[in-house]
Amino acid sequence: MEINIPEILAEVTAVFLRYEKALTGNDVAVLDELFFNSPHTIRYGVTENLHGYEQIMAFRAARPSQGLEREIFNTVITTYGRDFATANTEFRRASTPKTGRQSQTWLRTPDGWRVVSAHVSLL
Repeated sequence: MEINIPEILAEVTAVFLRYEKALTGNDVAVLDELFFNSPHTIRYGVTENLHGYEQIMAFRAARPSQGLEREIFNTVITTYGRDFATANTEFRRASTPKTGRQSQTWLRTPDGWRVVSAHVSLL
């Protein structure tokens, strides 16, 4: 298996940055698009455990839309072959002195790259 094939790494980096822009801009439609529509998709957040695409969509629809801006750093994206990748980053928001961490597992599907598992936590 090849790790970090340049064109695959570029694809995942682009979709990760698209996700980040949608997250900080509260573009719920893009956020919903980029999560895999499956009951097996999981998102563990700072205060919530979401099991399945429907719960993740409901969380996004109800989430406050203010104070989402953040600075990301120490981002590491790794691709494994052509269809699987992980993205990990740290972040800071102006509203809290705590550093956060985000991890995502991405899978190439017939509809494009989709998050199948995500975890967000604060130190």
